Amino acid sequence: MRAIFGLVLIAGLGLASFAVYMAKDYLESERVARDQIVPTVDVVVANKQLKYGEPIQADDIRVIRWPASSIPEGAFPSVDAVFSKGPEVFRVALRTIEKDEPLMVVKITEPGQDAGVSTRLTKGMRAFAIKVDVASGVSGFLRPGDRVDVYWTGRLPGRSGGGDRDVTKLIMSGVTLVAVDQTADGERAAPTIARTVTVEASPVEVAALAQAQSSGRLSLSLLGATDNTIIDSEVEVDQNRLLGIEEIVEEEPEPEVAEVIEVPEVCTIRVSRGGQYIETPIPCTN
Repeated sequence: MRAIFGLVLIAGLGLASFAVYMAKDYLESERVARDQIVPTVDVVVANKQLKYGEPIQADDIRVIRWPASSIPEGAFPSVDAVFSKGPEVFRVALRTIEKDEPLMVVKITEPGQDAGVSTRLTKGMRAFAIKVDVASGVSGFLRPGDRVDVYWTGRLPGRSGGGDRDVTKLIMSGVTLVAVDQTADGERAAPTIARTVTVEASPVEVAALAQAQSSGRLSLSLLGATDNTIIDSEVEVDQNRLLGIEEIVEEEPEPEVAEVIEVPEVCTIRVSRGGQYIETPIPCTN
C-alpha cells in the first residue's frame, strides 16, 4: 500500500513539474509574441490607380492599418480628413497614385482645386513662360518636374573699346519646370515638341528672365534627376574662347607729363631820373 502511495506521489510531483514547465514556456511565448506586435494607426490609401487630374471620390479610397513608426509624411488618417469640406468637394490627383498607395498632401490638391499650375508653385514663387523650339527645348524631352539650366545668347559690348561680341552665358541653374505647353502632367512619357515651358522662379528671377528673353535667345539644358551639382563659377563663352583665340588687348599710352622748368626769381628797384624810370636788378632778400 505504501509502495502504491509512493508511486502516486512521485507521479503527481512529475506531472506538477511538467505543468509548471509548460505554463512557464507558454507565458514566455506570450511575452515574445506581445513584444513583436507592431503598433498601427489608420491611413487612407487608394482603392485603384489614380492618374493626374483625376478627381478623388469616396469609392476611390479606403482606410487600412499602417505601422505607426513608418507613416508617410502628409498621409491622411481618415476619409473625413480627405473630404474636409464635404464629400461633394473633390480633391484632384497631382500625379499618379498607385493602388494601395497612401494618399499624401503633396500628391493631391486642396478641396475644390483643379490640377493647374498654381497648385504646383512653392510659396513665394512665380510662374514664368519661356519660348522654346526643338533645339532650345531639348528635343521635346522636357517634362513638368524636371530641372534645367537656362543659357542666354546675345551681343555684349566689346572690351577695351572694341566691337560688340556674341556671347552665350549661363544665367540661371537648376530651375524647376512646372508645365510644358498647357499641361502640368509630369507622368507623360512620349516626347513632345513644346513651344513654351513654364518655370518656377522668384520675382527677381522672373525680372531677369524677362530681360534676357527680350534682349537675346534663351536655351535650356536638362539636368539629371539626381544631379545636385552647384555651379559656383561664371560660365560664359564667346567666339574667341570657342575657337581658342587669345584676345589681344592694346595698352593705352600713358599721358605725357609736361616738364616743369624753374625760372629764377629776379628782384629790381625802380628809380626815376630825369623823368625816366630805370629798373636796376638787386639781390632778392626774401
